[in-house]
Amino acid sequence: MATTENGKPRSNQAHFILQGKGGVGKSLVSAILGQYFHARKATLHCFDTDPVNATFAQYQALGAEHINVLRRGAIHDKRFDELIEKICQVDGICIVDTGATTFVPLWNYILENEILCFLAARSRRVFVHSVVAGGQAMSDTLNGLERLAETTTEKNVIVWLNEFFGEVSKDGKPFEQFRVAEEQAHKLLGTVVIRERNPNTYGDDMRQMLASRLTFQEAIRLGEFSLVSKQRLEIIQRELFEQLDRIEME
Repeated sequence: MATTENGKPRSNQAHFILQGKGGVGKSLVSAILGQYFHARKATLHCFDTDPVNATFAQYQALGAEHINVLRRGAIHDKRFDELIEKICQVDGICIVDTGATTFVPLWNYILENEILCFLAARSRRVFVHSVVAGGQAMSDTLNGLERLAETTTEKNVIVWLNEFFGEVSKDGKPFEQFRVAEEQAHKLLGTVVIRERNPNTYGDDMRQMLASRLTFQEAIRLGEFSLVSKQRLEIIQRELFEQLDRIEME
């Protein structure tokens, strides 16, 4: 990631985490991104548009603002105007977590209103993050990724391979050899792997941390985690941050 001399990200950015399948780790990705940019000394602004489970907004350390996109119990597209205006009014990094129910309405809103060009004209670079999960959710999450990659006008898609539900592979082939990865390679900026680890050690530590809505640094500082648990969390954080460092986000 390109940074200035003081280590801060070089450009104003908006990161949208989008996937039509629920429960595959969108809020986890949002939280990881928030922690990553905070560690890189970015001015950070976080938003949660999930009308059902506003998980991202529950991370107190990240201070995510919940944007109400409902009107009379249904998603009202014009409510997204508030979100986009907030992104235009601040400098730094904006991270937007979305729910499964807002995936189609928000992405259609972005396309119909030419929001990518709108933000670019205001010096905001947009990145789209999509989660592909292993196991039974893989087919649905690949469809969601393909929808994004086919319709975005830029090379701005970052794919998160979440192995919590199983390895992301098909007929022995890794994600890079999937049809969507090959056909949409010109739209894919990079990949981040949330690697499957021992569920009784690493997995248990992660579940405890996520259930408490804690950041890595909060969990590492707290006394409720053992010294070895903290070591494992440090390893996970380091691996994720190093992968993000390798992606050209500028």
